[in-house]
Amino acid sequence: MKFLAASALLFALVTPVLAEEAAITGDATAGATVFKKCAACHAIGEGAKNKVGPQLNDLLGRTAGTAPDYKYSKAMMEAGANGLVWTPETLVPYLHKPKDVVPGTKMAFPGLPNEEDEKNLIAYLATFSPNYVPAAQ
Repeated sequence: MKFLAASALLFALVTPVLAEEAAITGDATAGATVFKKCAACHAIGEGAKNKVGPQLNDLLGRTAGTAPDYKYSKAMMEAGANGLVWTPETLVPYLHKPKDVVPGTKMAFPGLPNEEDEKNLIAYLATFSPNYVPAAQ
């Protein structure tokens, strides 16, 4: 529990630094291509259902570990209970190295090493999050 609290504190300190870079500035069309790496485990779009991973409709603005009818790891549910909400700012480090952001997540994907791919994927995910309103800076 102390490790999770320390991770949350570190995340809170690092996130504002990433915020400027994490704005939705990517290319959604290019992000659709990047999403092919995710499609084995995740679905998105009309009629999307949970697969090995949760469906990703309305991901932006969603509290981590709360997609309906999906069985999350204890670590992901605790991250959400501790305030992790998926925004461009929180997705950048998660997409880069998921297990660094949520130690104990059952997501096996090692992460996207390319910053441009991360931005493009977030832009693509944003097209399926019509209710997301970025927080005022």
